[in-house]
This record gives sequence, C-alpha cells and structure tokens, in this order.
Amino acid sequence: MSLYTFARSVVSGILKPTFRVKVEGLENFPKEGGVFLCSNHISNFDPPIVGITAPRQVLFMAKAELFKVPVLNVLLKNFGTFPVNRGGSDREALRTGLKILKEGNVLGFFPEGTRSKNGELGKGQSGAGFFALRSNAAVVPCAIVGKYKPFRTLRVIYGQPIKMDEYREKKITTEEMSAIIMKEIGKLLKK
Repeated sequence: MSLYTFARSVVSGILKPTFRVKVEGLENFPKEGGVFLCSNHISNFDPPIVGITAPRQVLFMAKAELFKVPVLNVLLKNFGTFPVNRGGSDREALRTGLKILKEGNVLGFFPEGTRSKNGELGKGQSGAGFFALRSNAAVVPCAIVGKYKPFRTLRVIYGQPIKMDEYREKKITTEEMSAIIMKEIGKLLKK
C-alpha cells in the first residue's frame, strides 16, 4: 500500500463521518485521461475533501509558503502536490501543471486562488483558463456545498465535463475561459 493510499483511507475515515460527506456526480468523472478539476474554495479542508471523494488521485498546486514548513513539505511532496508562487505568473508551476495533464493525470485547482471569506463564489483567476485552454484535458467543475460543521451534511458535486472544443476553436482569452468555469461551478452550487 502506498503512502497516498494509506493517508487517503485514514483521512477519509475521519472526514467523511465527521462532515457527513455526500458525493454526487461521480459518473461525470472521466475514468482515464487528463482531468482539470476545478472547485470552489471555502476552507483549508477543501483539498483533502476533494482528494478523498474523487475517484482518481488528484495532484494539487499549493502556495509556496506551505513548502517552507519542514514536515508539511515532505507530506505535500509525497502526495504529488507542487508549489506555486502567488501574485504573478509562476512559469515553473504552469509547466508542471500542464505536464500532469499531458501525462493523463488529474490536476486539482481552486480558480479563486484563495479561500472565500464569506462562502460566496469569487472571481476565477486566469490560471484556470490557461490550463483549460492549453491542455487537452477534460475540464470538470466541482462544488463543495455546505459548511464544515461536525455532523452536518457537506455535499461534493462533480459536474459534467465542460465541452471545450468550441472554446478552444474560438480562441477566447484565459480570463473568459475562467469566467465560464466559474459559471459552471456556480450552477452546481445552486443544486
């Protein structure tokens, strides 16, 4: 058993019953090929919740500051997480993300770039549009619905992949693509 599989089962055994996690739309999640998984961001628990509910291993981009904490640095790297310097264009992080998608893996992404302070869906950063338009990956919207309150139901909804062919052909901007992704996440939040 890999460290990832072991950690996932431990975290799942704690978080799923604590937050009464209900998962919807798993049939929408591609079984193979690159997947760009985009979710709203309401808590520090979001990456582990997405990680334990997705049917495939999810590799995340995380703020570089987290990699300065010695024990956390080792854990993050063992789980396939890679650093991004926020506040500008981090070319190395962009290359790493595209490589993950090209290799047929799942890249987990929070387009808002930071947690929502009020629980409302924020504006998507252009990085989401960059990965969606520059890769051939399926773009899957995801919504975490509810609050992280013990023994209250938290729903994780996976939407149908966004039909990307028309957007890639139209040559829309990364900002426009990010807005489309956020709109799809918004629809899931209303379910």
